Amino acid sequence: MRILVTGAGRAIGQATAVECAQRGHDVVATARDVSLLAGLDVAQRLSLDVTDADSVRTALDAAGELDVVVNNAALQGRGPLEGYPLDRLHAIVDTNTYGPLRIAQELIPSWRERGSGTFVNVSSVQGQVATPLEGAYAASKYALEALSETLHYELSHFGIRIVIIQPGYIAPGMKRGVHHEGHEAYAPLLEQWEGTDAKVTGPAGRPGPEIVAVAIANAIEDPATPLRVPVGADAEMIMATRRALDDAAFEAAMRKALDLQW
Repeated sequence: MRILVTGAGRAIGQATAVECAQRGHDVVATARDVSLLAGLDVAQRLSLDVTDADSVRTALDAAGELDVVVNNAALQGRGPLEGYPLDRLHAIVDTNTYGPLRIAQELIPSWRERGSGTFVNVSSVQGQVATPLEGAYAASKYALEALSETLHYELSHFGIRIVIIQPGYIAPGMKRGVHHEGHEAYAPLLEQWEGTDAKVTGPAGRPGPEIVAVAIANAIEDPATPLRVPVGADAEMIMATRRALDDAAFEAAMRKALDLQW
């Protein structure tokens, strides 16, 4: 298959491009900074800014006919929502949510006519479970999951598949975004929240992006893959706990597990 991967310059995107290429697929690796793709052994490397409609069209024209798109490009956003810069929130949503939809809107007409195609949208545990200080990122991923689920209902009739990948804490992670420290009143929360990932990933720490790449490649190759695929032991645990408990019980469980006194 011919597979386009966005955000392929680092972490999950890079690992996915490598995994899919090693499985014999024609991979089109893309990134806003194409120099990040120099070391990848793939079929094609292209510059792509998912927030720019012209860049999207130019890259898709250069890539040619595609079977799969892995929407992975994303921005982080951390800090209390009180006073969170709205322009920064807009940039996060523009990349993480509108970006995949921009690409989808360009490809759906031709895919609908031919009756096939797969969009793999890389979300996060934060796409269903929001946490303190990660509201901007979670909002973008919640919205991405909503759009993805709607696209699933609308497009499966035409033979187009949608898969939502939900990684937990993964190392080394995407490019670190600018953090909004916020009012000093939130300093104790910032201090308590630091290192909480270690409490859910265990003594082994964060797994590498390769486990996400394998999950993505498996989803591409297996048409029976469900709509949502949690990746990582922490993701599976958190999602299972969230499904089993109501809001109050889930909050109590997470506070206890994370020793959160805020």
